[in-house]
Amino acid sequence: MELDLGPEASKFRQETRDWIADNAPAGLADLVDWTVPPMTAGDHSAHAQAAKSPLHEEWERRLLAERMICPQWPERFGGRGWTAVQNAIYSEECARAGVPRIRRGFGEGMVGPSVMVHGTPEQQEHFLPRIISAEDVYCQGFSEPDHGSDLGAVSTRGVVDGDEIVISGQKVWTSGFARANMIFVLCRTDTAAPKHRGISYVLLPMRDNNIDARPLRQLTGNAEFGEEFFDGARAPLFNVIGGLNNGWRVAMTTLGHERGGSATIGHLKYQRQLTALVELAREVGRDKDPMVRQQLAWAHTHVEIMRYQGLRLLAQLAEGREPGPEASISKLFWSEYERRVGEIAMELMGPDALVRPDGEGYRLSHWQQVFLASRAGTIYSGTSEIQRNIIAERALGLPREPRPAELKGAGA
Repeated sequence: MELDLGPEASKFRQETRDWIADNAPAGLADLVDWTVPPMTAGDHSAHAQAAKSPLHEEWERRLLAERMICPQWPERFGGRGWTAVQNAIYSEECARAGVPRIRRGFGEGMVGPSVMVHGTPEQQEHFLPRIISAEDVYCQGFSEPDHGSDLGAVSTRGVVDGDEIVISGQKVWTSGFARANMIFVLCRTDTAAPKHRGISYVLLPMRDNNIDARPLRQLTGNAEFGEEFFDGARAPLFNVIGGLNNGWRVAMTTLGHERGGSATIGHLKYQRQLTALVELAREVGRDKDPMVRQQLAWAHTHVEIMRYQGLRLLAQLAEGREPGPEASISKLFWSEYERRVGEIAMELMGPDALVRPDGEGYRLSHWQQVFLASRAGTIYSGTSEIQRNIIAERALGLPREPRPAELKGAGA
């Protein structure tokens, strides 16, 4: 099923499909399954090797020449000014062709939009091209060990020293830290200001800058997340976006762009995963087991729901409406689904699920990776509990759940 979004969108889809067919290097689609993110049970080494291949490099050069990296950015900032629908169609067509949609990670989806909204013309001219070219690769420096998702309580300090800002403190759960040479940091620059004020948003160089970045090993044995200790790390005041003590507004812009067009193609990964799960049931001789068949049917219906939710989002974008609490619904749905699928696979594998395959290091089987990595999916980018609260308050209109301090004040 392909949603009819009107003649203009259909024309754009066909043009995009033809362009990809004419320009994608032969063999690129065969290097690795580009629809499976490495952090959620993908093969890190295979993805890393494929991304360094001449085929991938040639594809990236062609995309850069056509301004098809960050194409949703306005033309004046180096993009093509694509609408949300065009951007989603492009993602779908890349997935359809089995080629990577080359993205610039946090720089493309979070830092770039924040600089566009809050940066000066000079900052825009400096930082945005470096994101498109991948000269600057960002990771996110928001979370701290003692504050969880309470960004307003950040305690990492920023002190102005002449024309520089000096940062000391700690950040944690930093995705992609090992690949980044820049980190966007929330730090407190006015300790006397109220909780959500006195915070600044700084683009901070990661290399040779008094930053001790350490890997955090996950259940899978991989270390996709890191923690950073800042001991007098420096950046020019030019790197403060939105001005000193105005970082909360910038951070809200950043978080508003955290989840984007990938929701329209997210089901593709799970369709492939479901096929593999059915094959696993056959391999262990349990494909005729009524309980197993019921679980597989449950998985199939959930993948279809994700597909239709993607179509719904695409239709919503076509009407010019931005996603609201639906982003939380989608995130809650897929993360809880993947956790359960991992459990089903472990049950099918039986005792073999407890044994790591022969090999060096922490290499696990595909389903062991799914089972262990899926736990992180219910935590990062807002835990399942946080998503449920957002849905309850913003989608269902339920009253906000009282916080412990409020209950104490009420004599509870």
